[in-house]
Amino acid sequence: MAVFTEVTLVQADSLMQSLDLGTLTELRGIEGGIENTNYFATTTQGEYVLTLFERLTQEQLPFYLHLMKHLAGRGIPVPDPAANRDGDILHTVNGKPAAVVNKLAGKSQLLPQTVHCAAVGDMLARMHLAGSDYNRSQPNLRGLAWWNETVPVVLPHLDESQAALLRSELAYQNHVAASSAYTALPRGPVHADLFRDNVMFVGEQMTGFFDFYFAGVDTWLFDLSVCLNDWCIDLPTGVHDNDRAQAMLKGYTAVRPLSAAERSLLPALLRAGALRFWISRLWDYHLPREASMLKPHDPTHFERVLRGRLAQPVHL
Repeated sequence: MAVFTEVTLVQADSLMQSLDLGTLTELRGIEGGIENTNYFATTTQGEYVLTLFERLTQEQLPFYLHLMKHLAGRGIPVPDPAANRDGDILHTVNGKPAAVVNKLAGKSQLLPQTVHCAAVGDMLARMHLAGSDYNRSQPNLRGLAWWNETVPVVLPHLDESQAALLRSELAYQNHVAASSAYTALPRGPVHADLFRDNVMFVGEQMTGFFDFYFAGVDTWLFDLSVCLNDWCIDLPTGVHDNDRAQAMLKGYTAVRPLSAAERSLLPALLRAGALRFWISRLWDYHLPREASMLKPHDPTHFERVLRGRLAQPVHL
């Protein structure tokens, strides 16, 4: 959510008025994140988020935006893309594809307790079921194929121990993905990036998920594993927090029980989730793009998480 493309007040106001969202009164760049340009836009009618897409294309974007529309229509608390008078929800600002969504109430819970983890598990399962009949399909663009392409690019930046771990884990994940048990995993649209800063709470009440721009069709277990690797990890050490993990798993399985294949592959998919974000953070850290307010994340955090998942596998 760094600012790669500057947007003027005139440009933003023109878009807001074309969407019947009122007259722009304030436009503020959002710090954090590394993929898209984001602004908070306040108008005479409310608060919104304006996103300019820096990597995703006009052809890829309808999957994400219509998925949010689909989920919002089924009662899942996600941002709802605003349409113009022609019904279009994908717009153009300063030559970039863009979208405007309502700003969710509340704030991120960066020090989650078990109650927050249970709420995320519950709503993640509801989101998976609500998206099961979504009629568009697009692969997880940061899935296994991307890992195989990106690892050779980041390997020169690692020491011998890190490079050996990255090579061996990638080989293991390719082996898992070729197995019949993996093929049997339930799948559908996933968020794939549901970290603490992508969920909003008012007190202990969860008010919504946002930032769906890493979504794609993948295994639901991978999505759950990504959540467990952030919400149920001690950030300074990368150590697993069993109480929070059990709360999230209980919240999730009360809505959608896990299959036998999912239960057996949870340790492998927790490793996969850690690998995915270690690779992407290595890529962003060592090969950054220029942007105002850009702060790449520390890649060593997910190296620690992966080593922890290898040393102490989590079993149901």
